[in-house]
Amino acid sequence: MSVVLLGYRGSGKTTLGHKLADRLWIKFVDTDDLVVAAARKTIREIFESDGEQQFRDLEVQAVRDACGREDQVIALGGGALLRDENRALLKSLTYSRIYLQCEPAELMKRIESDPATAANRPHLTPLAGSLQEIESMLKIREPLYREVMTAELDVTNLNLDEAMKYVARMI
Repeated sequence: MSVVLLGYRGSGKTTLGHKLADRLWIKFVDTDDLVVAAARKTIREIFESDGEQQFRDLEVQAVRDACGREDQVIALGGGALLRDENRALLKSLTYSRIYLQCEPAELMKRIESDPATAANRPHLTPLAGSLQEIESMLKIREPLYREVMTAELDVTNLNLDEAMKYVARMI
């Protein structure tokens, strides 16, 4: 059994994914980690030196690699579904695909509280990580998350243990 966690940066895909994988006694993989390992650069460095296009190309391969393995929890990069081939691949799989929906203000709070975000993640628009950036990106990405998902969980007001309980029931 494999599970894919979808959602915007800060929705809890990685944190929840690690805990879910431990509970299910299966492996955890984060496609962002696969991209970083392949490029030997942080995501911010890839964006700065090679551009978003190169990052997205690496991400397509990371999604293929992650989805080619059995029995794991996959945390999908927040923008991975921008590529048609990633959406098509995910929809072709029998994996549970859970969209971790979260309100923009809470996402911003979570992103700002993570010290690794500033060092490793680029701003996605000239709005520079603001609430307006999150809102504008969600307008583009939410329909894509919903196109691919098999279930949706609003994690805005859930702690990790509560989210775990709900996700365990969804898979």
